Amino acid sequence: METTFTSRLGHYWDVYKKFVSTSVSVETSFRTSFILLIFMDLFFFFSSVGSVSFIYDHVVQIGPWQKNELLFFLTFMLMIDNLHMMIFSQSFWEFSFNIRTGQLDYVILKPMNTIFSVFFRHFRASSLFNTPLFLGYLIYYGIQVGLSPFDWLMVPFFVALSLALLVVVEFILSTSMFWLTDGVGINFLRMQMQQLARWPNFIYQGAIRKFLTVFIPILLIGSGPVHFLLDKSAWQLLATMVVALFAFTGILLFIWKIGLRRYDSASS
Repeated sequence: METTFTSRLGHYWDVYKKFVSTSVSVETSFRTSFILLIFMDLFFFFSSVGSVSFIYDHVVQIGPWQKNELLFFLTFMLMIDNLHMMIFSQSFWEFSFNIRTGQLDYVILKPMNTIFSVFFRHFRASSLFNTPLFLGYLIYYGIQVGLSPFDWLMVPFFVALSLALLVVVEFILSTSMFWLTDGVGINFLRMQMQQLARWPNFIYQGAIRKFLTVFIPILLIGSGPVHFLLDKSAWQLLATMVVALFAFTGILLFIWKIGLRRYDSASS
């Protein structure tokens, strides 16, 4: 059993390396576009950090956090965004196109998990070039807020956990494309959800905060890990985040099966 699982995992890893290789070859074939994507990411990063710095030129504290604490949260979320753009982002747009044109037929016929084939197919190599910058700022502000050695050991795990919850929620939202003629609106809604997640949970109040924490747990993506890193007594959000990840993964697997049965090829 263990050998079978290991060999299957190795097979998926080999396939993913081919996905990355072909994506890099295609993207680097259009050099102007490739360079512009790098500059676009840089502009987005510095405009985001600059906006928060500008706000703190006028106030000392927002909620319970001072400037370095909020900038640590922001760079944590921007690191997740960078990984998301690199590994998943393009696949959401291609999924919409494949359903509309019937190209999804060829994905379904492959002897692999369809979620893997759909959402891990496209790799954006341009985002890889800016990863050292994103990581450097995350480390810098982590030092400013005084993270302990234990905290630093947990940061990679928390980044992976946050990214996993983000994409599972997005995967679930994207299944609605099976029932729509065009998924462009869903993709823009998905991007708006990302924008909401880039602010800590205490920015939102009342019913909106509860809704975005429990029913669509996007506020847990950054607030759960960062609150815990800054204050170990704030473990409830982190625990809720883990529960949400397992729960929403189950929901995804259930809805995905229904969506595949609902799918009616445009090529037929």
